[in-house]
Amino acid sequence: MDFNKIKSILSVKTVGIAGCGGLGSNCAVALARVGIGKLILCDFDAIEPGNLNRQYFFYNQLGMKKATALKENIQNINPEVIAEDHIVKLDPEIIMKLFAGCDVIVEAFDRADMKKMILETVLCQMPDKPIVSGVGIAGWGNSNDIRMIQSGNLYVCGDGHSEATENNPPLAPRVCMAANMQANTVLEILLGKNY
Repeated sequence: MDFNKIKSILSVKTVGIAGCGGLGSNCAVALARVGIGKLILCDFDAIEPGNLNRQYFFYNQLGMKKATALKENIQNINPEVIAEDHIVKLDPEIIMKLFAGCDVIVEAFDRADMKKMILETVLCQMPDKPIVSGVGIAGWGNSNDIRMIQSGNLYVCGDGHSEATENNPPLAPRVCMAANMQANTVLEILLGKNY
């Protein structure tokens, strides 16, 4: 399948991004570069200096809301992508409303309680909707440990165990590997495995 065929398929697809930090910003940018039709970007946080080591933002965007800055960056990368920014803390009701029309949802939260909440909401209330989650991306090295595991409509990208701590922070190389694996998994869902 050539790129024009891929682009024509992806241009009518919608992906929801729950969290616009390290995983979400990098995953969204990868999807924008391949011509996804629409991205629904959800986050309530603002960009801080400590985010710049792994998130797809720039120094002049410090203080901006992440979803809004990400929309701006996506428009600079591919103006054909429709990017909606929602400055909101997601809860089950909002998830079901904002992501109802999505073909795939990307879970990109850093807090375990928020991961649990969105996974339970989507898997129980929207069981036909694929969700791509990121778990275990902290630190550096061990590149071959990052993988995708599927269980029904749940796809989990990461090593599954490295937690972020003061001595094991999330850093760009592993975060971006997992984020791009999430984007690649979205493509596999939308385009199939034939390549």
